[in-house]
Amino acid sequence: MSTSKIILVTGSNTGIGYSLVELLAARGHTVYLASRGEAAGLESVAKLKQEKNLDVKFVQLDVTDDTSIKAAVSTIEKAEGKLDVLVNNAGAASMNKPHSASKPNFEALEITLATNLFGLIRTTTAFLPLIRAAHSASSPSVILNVTSDMASNGLMAQIPKNFLHDFVAYNTSKAAANSYTVGLAKDLEAEGIRVNTATPGFTTTKLNGFAEGGKTSEQAAAILLPWALLDKDGPTGRFAKEGGESEW
Repeated sequence: MSTSKIILVTGSNTGIGYSLVELLAARGHTVYLASRGEAAGLESVAKLKQEKNLDVKFVQLDVTDDTSIKAAVSTIEKAEGKLDVLVNNAGAASMNKPHSASKPNFEALEITLATNLFGLIRTTTAFLPLIRAAHSASSPSVILNVTSDMASNGLMAQIPKNFLHDFVAYNTSKAAANSYTVGLAKDLEAEGIRVNTATPGFTTTKLNGFAEGGKTSEQAAAILLPWALLDKDGPTGRFAKEGGESEW
């Protein structure tokens, strides 16, 4: 059995993040469930205990708020002294706001970029000292950024024009976060810290208005799980998808 890790999953009171917390906790890891709202987060922690008999920890974390991020870092630093795995799962989509590349909605762009790009970078940067503190040659620290198929410029350029191209705010924010992932992976490669991005594929969640026909949150989380628990021989700088890797 693998050594227990300290793991933070942002935006994890519902959906894929919640299911990933469940899978990680069931494997004996110390998992921090994070959400913007304290009440919602504590309710999810209690649900995992009541329904699955799993003990997880809660930390309030709004990735768009520097004060909240600093407080979350302080909480985990005082309790654990390190962070083995950071899963940047918190996301915004603004799919209910009509927009396209030729008719942009700047409110949607600002909301999605604030969370999916700037929030991800702020959170990662703030936790990096704890991530470095956890890292060892035998048990590498891991940063996993949850992305989307629609962040693949190669894929989106190949397929005929359809409704997916109209979510330009979400797609752009996730593609930019992918680019940041590449840069961060290169920065930390010499230290041995694994940095990857992974898409679970189309999943029915609150983010897309519970669009029908997608994977369940549990199925999606199972795709992310191995990328959160990479060992010393694990890859870095990859764009993972179900069954392999995606083109950037």
